[in-house]
Amino acid sequence: GEVARIGAGLRTGLAPAADLAGVVDVRVLGAIGVVQLDHEVDMAAATRAAVREGVWLRPFRDLVYTMPPYVTGDEDVARICRAVCAA
Repeated sequence: GEVARIGAGLRTGLAPAADLAGVVDVRVLGAIGVVQLDHEVDMAAATRAAVREGVWLRPFRDLVYTMPPYVTGDEDVARICRAVCAA
């Protein structure tokens, strides 16, 4: 179904984040994707990076996460993943 499709897109799209400096974990459960850092998220920088991709994220503490609606298309899931990786 839709949750499995979005989850697969998140797993694929967020996988490159695992190789980024400061990333300690990348995980997906259902249609929720999380990138955990070893430091607090720089909210201003993360917001600017995400907005450049056309995405609004709400990171908190050391987490950059997304919970796309089930109607989100594959291209938008990929865009969200690019934004999370950029943030």
